[in-house]
This record gives sequence, structure tokens and C-alpha cells, in this order.
Amino acid sequence: MIKAAYKKYLLNFKNPSGTSRGVLRTKETWFFILEDQGKVGIGETGLFRGLSIDDVSNYEEKMSWACKNIQIGLEQLLVEFINFPSIQFGLEQAFLSLQSQDKFELFPSEFTKGTHSIPINGLVWMGDQQFMKEQIQEKLKSGFSCIKMKIGAIDFDAEVALLKVIRSEFSSKEIELRVDANGAFNPQNALEKLKILSDLSLHSIEQPIQQGQLEEMAWLCEKTPLAIALDEELIGVFARAEKKKLIQMIKPQFIILKPSLVGGFGGSKEWIQIVESEQIKWWITSALESNIGLNAIAQFTHTLKNELPQGLGTGNLFSNNFESPLEVEKGRLHYNNSKNWSFNIN
Repeated sequence: MIKAAYKKYLLNFKNPSGTSRGVLRTKETWFFILEDQGKVGIGETGLFRGLSIDDVSNYEEKMSWACKNIQIGLEQLLVEFINFPSIQFGLEQAFLSLQSQDKFELFPSEFTKGTHSIPINGLVWMGDQQFMKEQIQEKLKSGFSCIKMKIGAIDFDAEVALLKVIRSEFSSKEIELRVDANGAFNPQNALEKLKILSDLSLHSIEQPIQQGQLEEMAWLCEKTPLAIALDEELIGVFARAEKKKLIQMIKPQFIILKPSLVGGFGGSKEWIQIVESEQIKWWITSALESNIGLNAIAQFTHTLKNELPQGLGTGNLFSNNFESPLEVEKGRLHYNNSKNWSFNIN
């Protein structure tokens, strides 16, 4: 008989990390821990305060209910928690972990054997011009060939100047540049800014305007000279028919999937099926989970055989993350089997 418990954990950023929503210093996260006949399963529910659709006052009560009703099984629990994508994701991981020979190997593959790695983008956080420049130099020195820069917090002209500096030294063949506006532009000036950015041979821009402005976003995606990737726009859309309607209306060039925000492995697969039927490309990104959630996302991502750089380089952001075999080297995420896991939240 499965026993279930949940625990909260506060991740501390090594350096305050800037987004257009403010500066992040800590990240709250939660874990399901399942036990059955001496085996243990772990799953992280990557709640993202201020962004997750399931950021509600009774979140802990929902975690408790899941533990008390764990016997109804994963399939029924996923139905019960349709409006709680982070809890769905945590449950999927915990059940897979419980059934696996090694609780940290959810999807055995060439990745977990250490013979294949995943291309990822290097993430540059918002800050003043000097801080952002230092981060860019560090990512280039580390061997990244794809850099994602968060924009929208400092002066737009200053951000463009930074991007111009990179482009003056590295062509688009040498360095792929992605930018993430986190909805910072307004619909009135967004197209003008996209035109300026497109002169810098960027790969794409994530969520140029805030989510929920569907007609404006559809118009932008039609007129844009720079590929647009939907990110926050996918949050809170649960029914398959609604997902399809959103994609067919907006017609983005890309979508970005954060399993903690879109319903885990199942929710991500459904989005992928829908966009691929519309010839739209996608990639997967972590949402500031600990190494437990990042590990699950990375292993899942590897099974999907997507060659685009993924957004999985967040493991080194926290001072109190769990030791794991995950390593970033020369712009790729590796699983180093000579390293052990250390998971302790007591």
C-alpha cells in the first residue's frame, strides 16, 4: 500500500535574478514522497508564485488531499488535478520514480547512460548593462552557441546596444540569440520593437506582449519580421479543444513548454501533438525547479528527440540545490554517472 507525504522547500538564488516581473531571491517548491514496500518515489511540484495558474491560497491543502487519496492511482489523480498543472507534474514524477529501479532515472536512455547530451541555451538575467555584459561574456567563454537574454527591464535602447555588441563579434551562424520579453512590450509599440530586434539576426522572441491579448498577439505573429514564441500564453489552457483553438487563432512560429506550468509530461505531449499538426516548432524549458524537477524534465525532453537548444540550464542558480549527476559543459546538459544524488530536505 502506497504511503504519501509532501514537503515544502525554499531554494535560495546564488545571485538575485532579474526578470520583467521583478528580482527573484528565493523560489518556493514542494515535493511528493511516496513509499511502497521499501521503495521510494520523489516528484517535485514546481509551483511558481505569481506565474503558475495554481498559485492559490489552498495549494498546501491540495497537496495534502493528493497524499490522503494516493490510492485512487495516478490516472484518476491527474483528472482530479486538471486545474493544478504543477501538482499533476509532481505526481507523474513521483509515480514514475516509485516504479523505476533507480528513483532518479525516470526515462532510461542514452542520456541517463551518459552517452548522449542535450543542447541548451545559456540564460542571461536582467540587470544593469555591465552585469548583463559580464553574464554574456561568461556564457560565451563557457562554450554556449545559443544565448537567451531576458529583456524589458532596463532601457530598450541599452538592451539593443548589448545585442549589437554580441552581433558585432559573432555572426548568427556562430551564436544563436534568443530574447525573452516576459510580456514587457505593449501592443502599440511591440511591432516597432520587433523590427529593430530583427535587424540583429535573432532566432526568436518569447512572449513580446502580456498573455491574454489574443487578437493583438495573432496580429503580431502575422506581421512580425522576428519569430515569436508563445510561453505564458499557454498557462491555464487545459482542454485539448481550447489549446487547438488558441494555436489556430494566434499561429505562432514557436511555443515553449514548461511542464510545471502546462500539466507535466501529459500536458506537454498534448501541446506538442497540436502544434506539430500545424507545422509549428517547440522547445522545452524548466521553470526554476530544483535538480529533482530539472532532472525529470531533461530525461523526458531527451526522449522527444528535438534538436533545438532547450531551456534546461538552471541547475546552478541555487546555493542549496541538491547534488546531482546533471552537468553543463560547452552548452550541453550531460548526465555524469560518476556523480551521486544527494536529496535531503529534513
